[in-house]
Amino acid sequence: MKPRLEAQKASPAAYTAMLSMEAFVRKASKLEPSLIELVKMRASQVNGCAYCIDMHSKDARAEGETEQRLYALSAWRETPFFTDRERAALAWTEAVTLITEGHVSDAVYEEAKQRFSDEELVNLTLVVITINGWNRIAIPFRMVPGEYQPSTHKTEGGK
Repeated sequence: MKPRLEAQKASPAAYTAMLSMEAFVRKASKLEPSLIELVKMRASQVNGCAYCIDMHSKDARAEGETEQRLYALSAWRETPFFTDRERAALAWTEAVTLITEGHVSDAVYEEAKQRFSDEELVNLTLVVITINGWNRIAIPFRMVPGEYQPSTHKTEGGK
C-alpha cells in the first residue's frame, strides 16, 4: 500500500490548522488522556481509518490502557469494562461521528450532560471533530498504518 499524497507537504497551512486543533485537544481540553484516546480510537473504528486505529491503539497502550478494553472497544455497550463517563463519551462520539444517522438524540445528550460539565462537553465534541478531520485526511490520501510509534508522537500524524 502506498499513500496517494502527503497532506502536510501538499498544503502545510491546512495541516498546521489541524495541528492547532490537535494541540488544543491534547493540552487545553482538560479531558483525561486515556478518554481522549478511547474517543479517537472509537471514531476511527466507526470511520474505518486503519492509520488512526493503529496510532490511537498504540497511544492508548502508552497511556496505560489495557488490551482487554482496546479489544472490546468496538463492542463497548456489551462489556462491563468501561466507566459511566467513558460510556457517555463513547455514545457521544458515535452520535457526533454518525451525525447524519438521526443526529444526536436527547438521550445521548442527557447522558453526556450528566457526566461532563458544559466546558468538557464542548471540548469532548472538539476531540470528536478533530479525529473525524484526521480520519478524513488519512482515508482518502491512504496514510499507511503500521510505522507510527508513540515515542515519536508530538501531534497527529506523528509529525
